[in-house]
Amino acid sequence: MMSGLYQKRRKRPEMNLVPLIDVLVMLIFFSFVTMQFKSAATMNIKLPKFTGAGKNEFKGNTIAIDKDGVVSWNGKVVTNDELVAELKQLHDYDRDSPILIKADKTSQLQKVADVMNACADAHLYKFSLQSGDK
Repeated sequence: MMSGLYQKRRKRPEMNLVPLIDVLVMLIFFSFVTMQFKSAATMNIKLPKFTGAGKNEFKGNTIAIDKDGVVSWNGKVVTNDELVAELKQLHDYDRDSPILIKADKTSQLQKVADVMNACADAHLYKFSLQSGDK
């Protein structure tokens, strides 16, 4: 008699989350391992031209680089070693002196980088680049 009224209770279904988390962690790990990071050197970057730069008078020291890569310091042609020596003398005299780097638009970027490195080697960090005319 009682057997008809007695029903076997079913176990409540539950979802096991541990295998799900394991699979998600493996997917994330796999995506990081197979991801390709592109460096800035491999991207095609076109540098902008300065068309709205104003003509300001600069009172300070100037380094000029012509189209042939000849460097001049305040109007005097110098070699790289002489430029570093002049910049170190300037650092000893005035550490906060601004420097303007003027480069011809056809000069090599490596030459501009060499001049900027010479400024940094002399611990002169207040330098700026002047853009050319349109």
